Amino acid sequence: MWSLIVAIFVGFVAGLIARAIHPGDDKAGFWVTTLLGIAGSLVATYAGRMLGLYADNVAAGFFASVIGAIIILFIYNLFNKKSHA
Repeated sequence: MWSLIVAIFVGFVAGLIARAIHPGDDKAGFWVTTLLGIAGSLVATYAGRMLGLYADNVAAGFFASVIGAIIILFIYNLFNKKSHA
């Protein structure tokens, strides 16, 4: 349970950093960016567990969470641009 809380907090920060790093002019607001960052952190955590990089009670690291958030933000922007085009 604690690892989930840590993953959410790290995801919050990772989402903000991913937003700053990700190039482009996206219109995602603060809450969307935060939720995408949390999703990126959770994806990095569970993908790392499936690959055997993390134990069951360990959350993904900060850099892995930022990379996961950037990937999720990139995918979000792909779908968001297609829906507005």
